[in-house]
Amino acid sequence: MTPSTSRRCGAVAAVTTGALLLSACGTSGGKPSLRDQLPEAIRKAGVIKVGASYTAAPMIFRSPQGLPDGLDPDLAAALGKALGVKFEFQDVGAFANVIPGVLDKKFDVGMSGITDTRERQQGVDKDNKPVNEGVDFVDYFMAGFGMMVTKGNPAKVTKLDDLCGHSAVAKKGTIHDDLATRQQKACERLGKPLKVVEVDADADAIAGLQKKQVDVYITDYPKALYNAQTVDGGQTFEVAGQQLQPRPYGIALRKSDTELRDALTKAMNSLVVNGTYDSILSARQLTAGAVQNSVVNGGS
Repeated sequence: MTPSTSRRCGAVAAVTTGALLLSACGTSGGKPSLRDQLPEAIRKAGVIKVGASYTAAPMIFRSPQGLPDGLDPDLAAALGKALGVKFEFQDVGAFANVIPGVLDKKFDVGMSGITDTRERQQGVDKDNKPVNEGVDFVDYFMAGFGMMVTKGNPAKVTKLDDLCGHSAVAKKGTIHDDLATRQQKACERLGKPLKVVEVDADADAIAGLQKKQVDVYITDYPKALYNAQTVDGGQTFEVAGQQLQPRPYGIALRKSDTELRDALTKAMNSLVVNGTYDSILSARQLTAGAVQNSVVNGGS
């Protein structure tokens, strides 16, 4: 290990409030490899099964060949090399199916640009009512909300309160849906109702915006930016205002799977330390969301 690597490893192994930043540096001195730290069942199978909704470009989407594409599959492939296993993606359809599928043991983890929130960790809804046992997150990216509008921004929306008196679309089961619902109450108090439309896929939201059925599409900022730049060659949409309320994305897994959680955290941090992480984000033009360390449940 070089002196510079040693310094980086020391920086990775740190404790912050509510989260342990785990080092993934080296296996010298007889320490077990990252693969050895995986649960026995996964070591034997050689596979980590991933549930994802292929509706979250640029995090994950379907390539022209029908294969999973995007930042999440790129990172999963690199994690697979670090851990000595293969990540196999399964399309679960709507985003709202990802976390329930993890909890029902249909797959080992969920990767779908999932925002790490206290509610998801604790298994409660936006009204703090229990809905499930909750999940743990291995955080690996930062992103906030973005508001996509048609070119020229005819509704003149730049912040949340500007939504009042207009209509917004969000994907069902997402934090954007929760945000829009909460904003409805604020708009009611102002006497300017906000209409919220829920859909299952980005394509439905984009179609609604194209047909002028809604004024704003609320989604993750990277996704809003990606769609604004790629749909119709970047001629139809734009992102209104700045990124709002940045929060971490995480790999979701069952709370009982502590071995897998810790091995994934160490593997992700090994990618950060050796430069693979930065290279992957750079290739996807997503370096603005880079984190310095992977942490467990950093969104609490």
